[in-house]
Parts: sequence; structure tokens; C-alpha cells
Amino acid sequence: MSYYTRVISKDADFPEFEELAQWLTAEHPSYRLTIEESGEDGWQSLLLLSDDDVEVALLERNLVYDGSTGQDEIADFLLDLEDCKPETGVAWLTEFLESAQTIYAFQHLQGADTVEGGNALHALRNHLWERGDSIIQADMEGFTNEDGFHIVWQFADTVSGPWNMGVLSDGTWYHFKMDLGDPDHRAAFLRGEVPEDLTSVRTTTSD
Repeated sequence: MSYYTRVISKDADFPEFEELAQWLTAEHPSYRLTIEESGEDGWQSLLLLSDDDVEVALLERNLVYDGSTGQDEIADFLLDLEDCKPETGVAWLTEFLESAQTIYAFQHLQGADTVEGGNALHALRNHLWERGDSIIQADMEGFTNEDGFHIVWQFADTVSGPWNMGVLSDGTWYHFKMDLGDPDHRAAFLRGEVPEDLTSVRTTTSD
């Protein structure tokens, strides 16, 4: 089964192929982009690969409009959120997804499993995300807010380890790193609260 990560943006504008290709060459000179499919409004899909032709990721640009593949993806995401927690994160995310205009979907390929290939993929994904008004989604993990902190629980029950999380309360995001496997941390997050034993918490105002 293919593994995907995505940048979901409220912006319909997108960087031209030449801009992305030049940026990648400057940041990761051992990797390059090629156009796999294009249309009247520009590139539709790009292939990220190494100089020795190992394929790292297929990047698809899906616009969100009535009857589109992007609209179907958004509908699936909203359906998956129905039983998720915390409620404040779900409410914020639902509103964001209903305003989304573009989905950049990265299908991870063989080269993504290498250190350098994974770094190139993540850098390209973050480059698109950092253009603004965007969140990140990862299969089997869930969604971030615009600051890059995970805001809903979509992990497997057996997951463990440190993870950057965020909860929304009265218009303020509380960002922190918690142990996904700690039952007290997990329970607090699902309630939309910061775990009590965490001392390093940052806040930002929600738009």
C-alpha cells in the first residue's frame, strides 16, 4: 500500500516548475525534478529522483473544486475526522479543510527510505508548506496546524515516542512535545489539554 504525505493549502496559486527545480538544485544538488504530467495551467505531477535515477517521490498537485480528485480527498479526510479527538482540534481542522484549494500529495517511493532521499523529500514538502496558509497531513499520523504541530489523534494505539503536539483553547494554540505512549499524556491530549507534567509549552494565537 502506498504511503502519502500531503501539504494542504488555502492558496490556489502554486510555484512554477522552474522555480521548484532551481530551488531543489540549490538545496539538494544530488536530486532533481522532472515533469510527469502537465496541463493548460501548468504542471500536474512531478517526479523527485536522485542523479542516479532512484525515484524518491511522485508529487501531484490536486485542485479542490466540485467534482475534482482534490474535493474527494477532502471529503474522505472530513469523514475520517468524525470520531477523532480532541474536539477543538477537529473543529479547527474541519474549518480549514473546508477552505482548502490545493493539495500537494507526495507518494513516497523507494528512494524516500534513504537518509538523503528522505531529506530531499521533506525539504521539498516543507518548501511548499512554508509558502503559508498550509497544513501537513501524513498517513497513519494525522494533521498539523499551520505551525507544524499535530492537532488530532490518528495514530495507532501502539505508537510511542516523543512528538510535537498542539491543542487549541479559547483561541490560543498550546504547543508542546509529549510521549505518545504515555497514557496520561495521551488522555490529556484527547481531552484537549496540555499534559500536567510538561514544563516547556509555547503559545500562539489562532487566526
